[in-house]
Amino acid sequence: MKRTTLAAIALAAAAGLGLTGCAGAAGPAEKPAAEGKTTLSVSVWNYEGTPEFKALFDAYEAANPNVDIEPVDILADDYPQKVTTMLAGGDTTDVLTMKNVIDYSRYASNGQLQEINSVVDKLDKENLAGLDAFDLQGKYFAAPYRQDFWLLYYNKDLFKAAGLEEPNNITWDEYAELAKKMTGTAADGKKVYGTYQHTWRSLVQAVAAAQNDGDLIGGDYSFFKDQYSMTLDLQKGGTLMDFGTAKSQKTSYRTMFESGQTAMMPMGSWYISSFAAALKDGKTNVNWGFAQLPQKSKGGDITTFGSPTAFAVNKNAQHSDEAKKFIEWAAGVEGAKAIAKIGVVPALQTDDITEEYFKLKGLPADELSKEAFAPDKTALEMPVSDKSAATDKILTQEHELIMAGERSIDDGIAEMGKRVKDEVLK
Repeated sequence: MKRTTLAAIALAAAAGLGLTGCAGAAGPAEKPAAEGKTTLSVSVWNYEGTPEFKALFDAYEAANPNVDIEPVDILADDYPQKVTTMLAGGDTTDVLTMKNVIDYSRYASNGQLQEINSVVDKLDKENLAGLDAFDLQGKYFAAPYRQDFWLLYYNKDLFKAAGLEEPNNITWDEYAELAKKMTGTAADGKKVYGTYQHTWRSLVQAVAAAQNDGDLIGGDYSFFKDQYSMTLDLQKGGTLMDFGTAKSQKTSYRTMFESGQTAMMPMGSWYISSFAAALKDGKTNVNWGFAQLPQKSKGGDITTFGSPTAFAVNKNAQHSDEAKKFIEWAAGVEGAKAIAKIGVVPALQTDDITEEYFKLKGLPADELSKEAFAPDKTALEMPVSDKSAATDKILTQEHELIMAGERSIDDGIAEMGKRVKDEVLK
């Protein structure tokens, strides 16, 4: 399978910038077909390290022998900016992977994506998680093929050694108590933390928004307080690695869990396939399981948060019809099965696909892990809005100040609200 490099992307973008003024209403010229086949280009990030893309592309090519898929490979950290540059330059990549809904909203609002309602109408909407995130006043410009959500990963052997029951449907208060009990010293003398929460703001803010029906772009963030209080209390007591250390040392959440340095870890479902691969390759021997994300209180629905990943058709696509066929396939049963086989959570969620998913070697087979795989509600990590990107930046900056102890919780929350109202909502 061919791969387009960043150098080629840069050349294409530069060429597009030079030709934008004379492209004409007819759109870009068709690419010559290779050996009678259609070459469908798809933007991706870190192709070699993101196995879902190869799984999808290989399966689609096998089902459609008249199509060759050409990945346009971009570094993950550079992806949003590179795609923005490409689109501004009139790039003609056929299918664009929407890494998050914030970028999707921006591209769709800028008129850079094709409307694909005709594709969405053919999909199993009832079972396609995350589809609502792409509904812009009744129009769809992308369709999800993947839906990640947050769970609680835990080390079964550490729980067993401590004589504690597995963290089945626990509250945040119970989580905090378990974390304190699980903090100790391993046989090799290294510290074992009761839990590890990565430095991302979502570990506090998106959790609080999802479980309190909070509005992340509303300007009132009082609902953050309890989650910040718990997190800082764990950090102060040494049960949770402090934010400054994790940030300055660029601590890897994978290393923390795979080396047995933490008993619990809230993390996204994308980590399931990575951990299973680490087990397969002998890079870890942790006896693992996953449970529901802790809840605000007992007895209600299991509410978590997450983000869908989707495919869209570039407005300047060279092969629009084939691009739409690919998206319909990727968001459907065959696409879902292709990525479920490698441990990636599909957007299409049915009993058959879940059964296929848990066939992956290395996945825990216990009932709790299977239960945790079906939360009642998955809130968006960040709402779809033209104000989301600017709000996200402010919330991240103030989150880091609170976690580093440079602002009190109350002052930080007040500053978030003030800045969002003054800089974004004015």
